[in-house]
Amino acid sequence: MTQGIYEKGIGYKIKKCVRLVLLHRAGSKETLNSNPGSATDLVFSSLKSAVSHNNSAKMWMVSPPSGIFHHFKKLFLREQAGRAQALEFVRKNVANALSMANLIMGLSSILCSLNGQYYYACWLLLIGFLLDLADGAVARQLNACSALGAKLDDFADFTSFGLATALLLQAHGILDGLLAIVYVLAVFSRLCFFSSGIPFMYRGLPCPYASSLLTGTYLLTGGNLVVLRIVAMIMILFMVDQGFYPHDKVLESQLWKKMVYAGGILMVLFSSYSIVSLYYLVWSTTYIFFPVALWSCKV
Repeated sequence: MTQGIYEKGIGYKIKKCVRLVLLHRAGSKETLNSNPGSATDLVFSSLKSAVSHNNSAKMWMVSPPSGIFHHFKKLFLREQAGRAQALEFVRKNVANALSMANLIMGLSSILCSLNGQYYYACWLLLIGFLLDLADGAVARQLNACSALGAKLDDFADFTSFGLATALLLQAHGILDGLLAIVYVLAVFSRLCFFSSGIPFMYRGLPCPYASSLLTGTYLLTGGNLVVLRIVAMIMILFMVDQGFYPHDKVLESQLWKKMVYAGGILMVLFSSYSIVSLYYLVWSTTYIFFPVALWSCKV
């Protein structure tokens, strides 16, 4: 088809040359006598342009312009760079996304408590507990630890394990309200002064385990406020105490600890209130009373 187009172009040029010759022959003799070679020159110039047009078309067919390859190369390189930037963004923000999810669980738990749906509030706090254990491990494994991630993690912990957990105490009087305020302040002080100066050790009970114990107690006792407030006072003492607790690197330690974490996920998803409460009570209690013997990274 392309060859037919080229042949058509040559035929058109030849017809044009013939037409010019006939016009010159029909013209005045003075024009022909004054410039006798003009017709011949016009014929040869027209034929020459037709041949050059045909040759340039064939050259394009043999070797297309390099600009097309350059354009596609730029598109390919741009796509690769965009994919690399997207992967780098994901790597740096996966742990932050887990911290944000923990924050969302805490805010949702607050809304549930304000509407009297305390069982749902406890369930959301347990999910936040699992997310808090995961975000640090993911950040270390992906080498994505940052100052922003640390601040976001502390804010999410304060919201979920401070404010949201304190609302489970249901402050109906002055003393109840004072206990809730003291619990929040204990969590705040624990987050501000957690550094012990010793590698892989916390000073004071980590607030996620205090929250997990309170949540398990609420679910097991059916919301018995007397028992819950006694447990809250004990947890306040543990959090402000200067005792040492190991880093809870559950997902970066022995296989049995990873199995405990996986069991916690299954319990939240598929078990009843009583089984979930017992599971998390045992988990939190063993960390609180046997921190080094069972939960140290070296065990």
